[in-house]
Amino acid sequence: MIKVVSVKEMQGIEAAADSNGISYDMMFERVSIAVAGHILRVIEDVEEPRVAILVGSGNNGGDGLVTAVRLAEHSHVQVGVYLVKAPSEGDEKLQAVRDAGIFVAEAENDQQYRVLRNMVASATVVVDAIFGIGVRLPLEGEITKILRNIHQALDAATLPPPEGTLLNPTHPTPQRPTRRVIALDCPGGVDCDTGEVDKMTIPADETITFIAVKQGMLAAPAAEYVGDLLIADLGIPTDLDELKAISTTYITDVREMLPQRPDVSHKGTFGKAMVVAGSVNYTGAAGLAAMSAYRAGAGLVTVAAPMPVVAALASSMLEPTWVLVPHDMGVISEKAADVISEEMDVYSAMLIGPGIGTEDTTKDMLLKLFKEREPDKAPPVRSIGFAGVQQVEKKKKDTDEAHDASLPPLVLDADALNLMATIENWWTYLPANTILTPHPGEMARLCDIEREEIAANRISLAQEKAAQWNCIVLLKGAHTVIAAPNGQTAILPFKSSALATAGSGDVLAGIIVSLLAQGAEPFAAAVAGGYLHGTAGTLAKENAGTARAVVAGDMITLLGHAIPPCVSQWLRQLRPKE
Repeated sequence: MIKVVSVKEMQGIEAAADSNGISYDMMFERVSIAVAGHILRVIEDVEEPRVAILVGSGNNGGDGLVTAVRLAEHSHVQVGVYLVKAPSEGDEKLQAVRDAGIFVAEAENDQQYRVLRNMVASATVVVDAIFGIGVRLPLEGEITKILRNIHQALDAATLPPPEGTLLNPTHPTPQRPTRRVIALDCPGGVDCDTGEVDKMTIPADETITFIAVKQGMLAAPAAEYVGDLLIADLGIPTDLDELKAISTTYITDVREMLPQRPDVSHKGTFGKAMVVAGSVNYTGAAGLAAMSAYRAGAGLVTVAAPMPVVAALASSMLEPTWVLVPHDMGVISEKAADVISEEMDVYSAMLIGPGIGTEDTTKDMLLKLFKEREPDKAPPVRSIGFAGVQQVEKKKKDTDEAHDASLPPLVLDADALNLMATIENWWTYLPANTILTPHPGEMARLCDIEREEIAANRISLAQEKAAQWNCIVLLKGAHTVIAAPNGQTAILPFKSSALATAGSGDVLAGIIVSLLAQGAEPFAAAVAGGYLHGTAGTLAKENAGTARAVVAGDMITLLGHAIPPCVSQWLRQLRPKE
């Protein structure tokens, strides 16, 4: 299980491993095995591959030096080391590099950094081992000149053909080889606690991080510089006390979180989900949520919506059943609370929010639904094909006779969150472990803070508010954060603009309520739902050829392909073999 840690926690884990028989030298050795093995896979089809390793001082530079020695064992690989900052005199790792006959250049002897630019521009793989996880920003002095020259060399190596070149398909202009930048532990210039990035930081195509994921790499803007994230656990035992104490986990596999699906079953086996969604201006939201709930495996999905929404969707969506709720000019009205309350006893999970709008009458519906429910109403009148609208006349009762609503496991999304945010102490109205799925703007409104504060404190804020609100908080965005009231926290590996499209959140909410309906615990439903959603979005991008072309419906179509593996193809663990 991969943990997410601060720099201080990482240093404590390394020290504990050293005290428990896995020495720092052993860790360096395992780094070299994992990193060199990955680089060899990257260059296996390249003729005369060149690897330029940019080395700074400290442990990160040591990682680069031991990797260079390991690669030099393979005669077909040309390895060069560039000492951005030379290690101390007599450094054993540097001496091992020299003894292996590896070309070594030093920044202090490189006039105008000509050697540096040539090494970087001609390399198949550039390894960034310049800074470790303890770097302090901003970067100043000579190092900024070195980094600027690295940027220039990388840019020159990937320039398009000169302007005016005739591009004849039968005689295409020769393309420069694709080169890859691989950062060790973290891209140089990233603050691994806060996610801040120096302007000279070198973006990586891949980052190989060791033992645990550093929390700053999952925050903006650092996440843009990390590229694909690979984990080398270095064989550190997971029962190490310092690792066990970490409650935040980077999720790479959700198979065990999914509800079981026996072949001997019926639709009732897989739960019934009610989706309260839609308004005259947002009819599609209800349809996307309902169909994603079905595709994620719910046995029955019912949409509770105003007549204009049902009329728009029912002829093209054959699988859902429908509950018509009272509406006011096409938006769900306060009176709908009575109809929903009467219906919801038979449902094993409920989603409220996609496309419901932010009218006052809809907010009153939410308050009424959450505040009280009377048990002695007659069953609703039904009509063919739909649950009919019942004009329920509420008897007036004294406050002490009011009955708390017995709600099924609940997901609140989109406009339900925006409406709740306008209510003082809104969280006191919700059942424990309600799943909230805000994007950063909605989270800012729920917390009554500025949106800019969200990006700077995503993990800690989600944890704090999950405990305060006694809810599961799923904070959307690159590396979605899911936090439970007990401190348990999961972070997802997905960061793709394919997910940034209208209706994507409705699909996510539908998947989560489906898993809830099938019997998953709320935290597991939120984590697995977010994971399936991210996987489907990535598959949709691959299927469409570009993230720009992905629409929310593509994710629903591909959910069936996302579910079977339930393990990341984009985040890989590199396990060194002794």
